[in-house]
Amino acid sequence: MKTKKNKPLIFICAMFLLSGMLSGCIYNISLLPKPGPLQEKVISGEGLNKILLIDITGFISEEKPQGLVETQDMVSRIKEELDTAAKDDAVKAVLLRVNSPGGTITASDLIYHEVLQFRKKTGKKVIVSILDVGASGAYYIAMAADYVMAHPTTVTGSIGVIMMHVNFEGLMEKVGVSAEPIQSGDLKDLGSPMKPLSPEARKVLQGVIDAMYHRFLNVIASGRENLTPEEIKQLADGRIYTAQEAKKSGLIDAIGYLDDAVELTRNKAGIQSAKVVVYTRSEGIKTNIYSQVFQKPEPPFSVWGINPEQLLQGSSAQFLYLWMPSF
Repeated sequence: MKTKKNKPLIFICAMFLLSGMLSGCIYNISLLPKPGPLQEKVISGEGLNKILLIDITGFISEEKPQGLVETQDMVSRIKEELDTAAKDDAVKAVLLRVNSPGGTITASDLIYHEVLQFRKKTGKKVIVSILDVGASGAYYIAMAADYVMAHPTTVTGSIGVIMMHVNFEGLMEKVGVSAEPIQSGDLKDLGSPMKPLSPEARKVLQGVIDAMYHRFLNVIASGRENLTPEEIKQLADGRIYTAQEAKKSGLIDAIGYLDDAVELTRNKAGIQSAKVVVYTRSEGIKTNIYSQVFQKPEPPFSVWGINPEQLLQGSSAQFLYLWMPSF
C-alpha cells in the first residue's frame, strides 16, 4: 500500500525534472555530503593559550583529493587554517607536522609563501616537526618556519627538481600505433612520451629544472642562515639524509619526538602552558597529537599516494620537488 501511495509523488518529481531538462534548465543536485565549517578540537594540554597543529601529509599538490566526500586541496586547506589561526589571539604558535616526500613545485612554493606571510603578519612562531619523511618540497616548506625538528628516524633532504619523461615510441611501434601531432612549432609537443627527447628539447627542459633548482637553493639560504651558499650547494645534490646527518650538516635544528616539538613550541612562543588544537571537519576524527599522521594504505603501483598515470601522461608534464626513487 505504501508503494502505491508514493507513486504519484515519484511521478511528479520525474515530470518536474523532465520539464526542466526540456526547457533548458539545469538543476545542480548533489547527493554527496558537503564539508562543514572548520571546528576546533583540543587534543592535549590545557589553559587559555593554544598551539595549532597543522598536517602536511602525503603528496603536496593543488589538486583536490578524489573521494565521495568533497574535500579541499592541500594548499587551500592550509591557507584556511592559517587564516583562522591569525584571527584567534589565543593561538600563540603553529606546529607543522610534516610527513611528506614533496610534490609539485607550485604547491610547495604556495604553502611556503603562506607560512612566511603568516609569520610576518602575526609575529607568531611556526615550528616544524618532521616524522617519517620530510624531503624535497616538504623540506622546502620547512624553510618558512622559525625552527625545524626531526624525529630520530626521519629521512629528509632530497633537495632538487625532477621531471619524469617516459618514451613509449618502441612500445607504440609494436602495437602499430603512432602519434602525428599538428603543431605551430617544433617544440610545441615538448616532453611528448611518443618520441625520444631531442637535444634541443632536453636543453629547454633542463633550463627550467635549473631555474627551479636555484630557486630551491635561495629558499634554503633564506631559511638556514647558518649555511653558506657553497655549503648548501654541496648538500643539495639530491641525496637523502638521516636526522643525525641533517642535524650535523645544519639542515635542521634539533632531533626529538612529537611531544618534544610541542614543548619546544611552547618555549618559543614564551608561554608556560597551552592546549594543542586542530581544526577538523565532520569527517575527521582526531583524538591526540598522533591522530591521522600516517598515510592510509595506497593501491598497488602508487608512489607516496601518487597515481603513476598522472606523472607519465604527456599532456600534463610536471616539474616536481619530490623524492621519487622508483615506481
